[in-house]
Amino acid sequence: MFELKPGAVTRAVSHATVQELWYVTEGSGQLWRRQGDREETVRLAPGTAASIPLGAAFQFRADEDGDGPLRIVAVTMPPWPGTDAEARPEQGPWEATVR
Repeated sequence: MFELKPGAVTRAVSHATVQELWYVTEGSGQLWRRQGDREETVRLAPGTAASIPLGAAFQFRADEDGDGPLRIVAVTMPPWPGTDAEARPEQGPWEATVR
């Protein structure tokens, strides 16, 4: 489980060996994803499920006017390898405010 405070923006990354499934439990925000020629931004709200395919660039942010943090439950497959090299820096649409 992870969370972002209102207005926070992650850095854009892609994963070297894992993929993820997300489920939003609280808060709201946006998820940007790019894989090959396909690029999209999806709304995140309680009940939203989203996938992060292997190699897809992605970045997400919490709404500034939210009444609490954006909370997401996620599963990584295969399990996170425990190395910093797993999350590769990418160019995303927003300026990151958190690491």
